[in-house]
Amino acid sequence: MSSTIDGLLVQWGDRLFYTSNRLTTSRTPVLTDAAVRQRAQVLRQRIRATVVQRAPQVMVKVTGGGRGMGAIAAHLRYIAKAGRLPIEDDRGAVREGRKALRAIADQWRFGGTRIPEVSERREAFNIMLCMPAGTDARVLRQAAREFARAELVNHRYVMVLHTHQANPHVHISVRAEGRDGSRLNPREEDLRRWGETFAEKLRDWGIEAEASSQATRGVSRRSLRGWERQPGAAARTGKQRSEHKSGPAFRATRSGALQAWAEITKALAASPDPADRKLSTSIVDFVMQTDVARAVQRHRAAQRQAELPGMNVDRARTVQRATPEPSRGPDISR
Repeated sequence: MSSTIDGLLVQWGDRLFYTSNRLTTSRTPVLTDAAVRQRAQVLRQRIRATVVQRAPQVMVKVTGGGRGMGAIAAHLRYIAKAGRLPIEDDRGAVREGRKALRAIADQWRFGGTRIPEVSERREAFNIMLCMPAGTDARVLRQAAREFARAELVNHRYVMVLHTHQANPHVHISVRAEGRDGSRLNPREEDLRRWGETFAEKLRDWGIEAEASSQATRGVSRRSLRGWERQPGAAARTGKQRSEHKSGPAFRATRSGALQAWAEITKALAASPDPADRKLSTSIVDFVMQTDVARAVQRHRAAQRQAELPGMNVDRARTVQRATPEPSRGPDISR
């Protein structure tokens, strides 16, 4: 029984928490029973961190990139505050001052294919790793250092810790051209993997952190575009976009996540371990409080009201209030 439950946890948990590498191929190694048990325990910890502890989510994003040495040097001056903050490179050397910034810029300009002052393509990418206020800045810097060594090992990069704003964060500027001549070109899948790696490094240092997708967390709010953040933008442009995601792609990922949560819930509910059964109940409580679950409940309520022809509005509302709420049992996929 326990081996079956662990197998289901791995099967469905990977879909929720390891979206960047969940697809299997004919060359994917078959896990031993011991490896399945170990992976299932890791997934239990991640589920508990998400649904019970509500661990903070890491933020990893690409904030831009320099098209030429002029833009790259300007960004280096910005993140190092014109040399007032220490800047650490990919070899672990830490330097300060304007002279150090000029030396780094020269290394980037001539280290490999020469970077012109202005370029038609991105010659560097700016990455930001962020955690909520209160995170130990020293641990954040160490986790960022280990993240860079794992994910950017083929590239020249520098990093600077910022603690003067609300949330501590690390800026990493990485040269697009790798040591082997290949070029960095981060895509959405790379960002997901980077987030998972950064969260893993933080957890290794005792900081609860997660990098689960919005679908896994049941979040439907979309990120605002730059122009949407400006006061009165909707009135000026005549564009009014919903605060929540919609469309076929969103519905597909939402449905997949709900199915995975449902299968995990049923597996844990059937476990002989009381801790598993308690975790199953916590998952149901968590899912029922998400944006997605609330949207499903609103949709069902609207359907019920549409099925009440001939009734006036007040009577329809009375009937709705008398209609039982959806079951809070483990079947949460519908």
